[in-house]
Amino acid sequence: MTVAFTTASAIRNDWTVEEANALLNLPFNDLLFRAQTVHRQHFDPNQVQVSTLLSIKTGACPEDCAYCPQSARYDTGLEREKLMEVEAVIEKAKAAKAAGSDRFCMGAAWRSPREKDMPYVLAMVKGVKELGLETCMTLGMLDEGKANALAEAGLDYYNHNLDTSPEFYGEIITTRTYSDRLNTLSNVRNAGMKVCSGGILGMGETLKDRAGLLVQLANLPQHPDSVPINQLVKVAGTPLESEGDVDPLDFIRTIAAARIMMPASHVRLSAGREQMSEEMQAMCFFAGANSIFYGECLLTTPNPAANKDQALFRKLGINSDHHVTKAPQELDEILAQNTAESELFYDASATAAQV
Repeated sequence: MTVAFTTASAIRNDWTVEEANALLNLPFNDLLFRAQTVHRQHFDPNQVQVSTLLSIKTGACPEDCAYCPQSARYDTGLEREKLMEVEAVIEKAKAAKAAGSDRFCMGAAWRSPREKDMPYVLAMVKGVKELGLETCMTLGMLDEGKANALAEAGLDYYNHNLDTSPEFYGEIITTRTYSDRLNTLSNVRNAGMKVCSGGILGMGETLKDRAGLLVQLANLPQHPDSVPINQLVKVAGTPLESEGDVDPLDFIRTIAAARIMMPASHVRLSAGREQMSEEMQAMCFFAGANSIFYGECLLTTPNPAANKDQALFRKLGINSDHHVTKAPQELDEILAQNTAESELFYDASATAAQV
């Protein structure tokens, strides 16, 4: 099939898998030229949005996502932790803001938040908002009521990834359906929050599956405001621990295709950046990525230190006007502090009986 392209950046919600696949198969230079052209129509090419991600409740998740070390079904050596105290979360948000983060993201290893957890979660949202930061959470599936409660508390973004194409999804997750994920995204959008949704590369999917993921995201009634593209971090004990590495050029191609198909969305380099060279990250920024996470850990997987990111930004002339009041390495130290002390938590550990 021959697919015609232009560099125009009209917002579309009628992409086909054939069109997305054709994008991914363009000559590399042509694809990046188209992506950079579209990117400049919507964004300053030298500005990258910076977020900080904190795990507010780690481990013991009842889901069976094959990539996730937080699943209670896999022996990965990860110790379960209780939900953090609100005050401890606010202190970490203050450090993130001082180191240059614009948005503070909070993640809990739940299938879905329980009613008794919601007052604490809502207090976290309100406390972080009072610092002048954008707020984001990822707590699993949301029904209409919980989505509305988070929106009323002031939550700006909700993250809920589709992970992969509908066709490959069953090979990765069996404990919730693709429709479950789409329903959560619908509840988030209907509540008035912004959607953060993307996927993971390197789980054994085909090029067509990557195209299928992008089509699902781009054909939502409204494009996700933020599209995280993750590179699988292989963790011993998970079913995907022996998967082959993603070719760096294929990863960059996916970033470029996401930029073209979702022109006004922030495309985020998410998990897996620790394994990326500076050159690969620079090419991803050129291909249209314009968001990253600060801090040495993304929930439970490694991430480049904030001071390394600042050094790379200086080399590339990115975020030259970004205001940093605290040395980025201090953020890494604060986020890496052992938070297992009992006074920082209350007992909200997840169990397999959660609904």
